[in-house]
Amino acid sequence: MATVGLRAFEMFASRLSCRLPRIHAFTLRSLTTGTAATPPPLNSRFVPPASLETMDEVELEGDQVDFDVSSPPHRPRPENRRPVPPSPAFYTARSLYYDTLVQLQAALSLSRRALRAQHLLPLPPFALRALPPAQPAWANKAEMSLILQAPLTARMYKRVVTLLKELEQCERIARIADSTELEDAITDITKGFESKKGIQARDTRIRAREAKEKGPLDKYGRSYTVGRRKTSTARVWMIEVQKPKDDASVPAANTKSILSSSSATTPPPPTSIVLINSVPISDYFPLPADREHVVRPLKLAGLLGAFNVFALVRGGGTSGQSGAIALAVAKGCVAHVPEVEPILKKAKLLRRDPRMVERKKTGLAKARKRYTWVKR
Repeated sequence: MATVGLRAFEMFASRLSCRLPRIHAFTLRSLTTGTAATPPPLNSRFVPPASLETMDEVELEGDQVDFDVSSPPHRPRPENRRPVPPSPAFYTARSLYYDTLVQLQAALSLSRRALRAQHLLPLPPFALRALPPAQPAWANKAEMSLILQAPLTARMYKRVVTLLKELEQCERIARIADSTELEDAITDITKGFESKKGIQARDTRIRAREAKEKGPLDKYGRSYTVGRRKTSTARVWMIEVQKPKDDASVPAANTKSILSSSSATTPPPPTSIVLINSVPISDYFPLPADREHVVRPLKLAGLLGAFNVFALVRGGGTSGQSGAIALAVAKGCVAHVPEVEPILKKAKLLRRDPRMVERKKTGLAKARKRYTWVKR
């Protein structure tokens, strides 16, 4: 009867299309025999219902297994298990892109740590502005997609280029500090993201900058520059002031003592000549503001009295002519001393002033002025 009851229970469960519940042996025994059974101890072995027909009652009652619940049994790994992915981004659509981002961020962190160890970071703002200008040659978005083997959006491309720019800034700081090892390490990382066209354009800019630094000096050491302001045009020649040679024929015994006047021992400071249309500047520009405008580039560059200036100016009035001469003088200072270019550029003296007189309008007295309105 017990076997018949068990089979009937299995047939009923299969008709309901449900999985046979995990019932302990004592529960099935009580269902089939109708007698109440005591629950087994906690450490008794679980017997699935399908194996009840082949087990003895003695085995069910006497077979008990002791095990430790806190430490589950060790299961050996199968030999044909799935291999571990080489990177966490293996299952993403752009695994190489995300791996590259992680590597660039790690390189940037290590570079900044090395610069901090040399007390080169953080730099004040004026020191950052004094760094040599960046010469980027990064690949564009299409070329970067080929390098990273995945299509990139504008946001992704910007993220990569931002990290490269920060690394390039660390490279410039290391170059100024003569840290060749760090500079070479960063260069090896960033050169893989440069394009051939970008490298060629960078080389062209460097050659143009070097040619500009040499300046258009003739065989006599003169620079020739042109400046414009409003309707005025100025051509300026600048040549270095000849310093007096030391007279070696004077014996040392004839030198005066230290107690003598300083005017007799100290040579006079060098004086320069500024001629405008063959007229001294003080006579050509009666207004002090125009004279100050002309010599302002020399004062800012610290070259006042170092060069003789000869200018030919045509057109316009005194304001336009002084502005044209000032622009030409600033270009001449850069031609002779390239180191003063950042100073003059920051003062906006190397930029042509685009402001012009506004044209007169029809029906108006001038560009904006109207005639007095008369009722009758």
